[in-house]
Amino acid sequence: MTDPNGKGGVKTLGVRLPGELHAQFALVAQLDDLNLGDAVVRAVEQYVAFKRSEPDFAARAASALEEIEREAASRRSAIQGLFGDTQPEVKPSSARGRKGGTEG
Repeated sequence: MTDPNGKGGVKTLGVRLPGELHAQFALVAQLDDLNLGDAVVRAVEQYVAFKRSEPDFAARAASALEEIEREAASRRSAIQGLFGDTQPEVKPSSARGRKGGTEG
């Protein structure tokens, strides 16, 4: 499995499942000789591949990217408004995210 963001590492995901679905999922994973974690990774990989194959997915992704760029430009403008021609010093980001040490 490759990391499309190039960030590496592992993220933790807690998922609540209805009891019956969990029982079925656990049984299917066991029959495939997988632990639940590996089965979840496979399921997510398949979901991502399925969504990428949808006809409008690329257009929706491009739209999301445009929104990210608009927001970044707006924030950049706000920072420039605070400092005028003087740019604040940019320091390398730490490993911690903005929300209590988690990313995503």
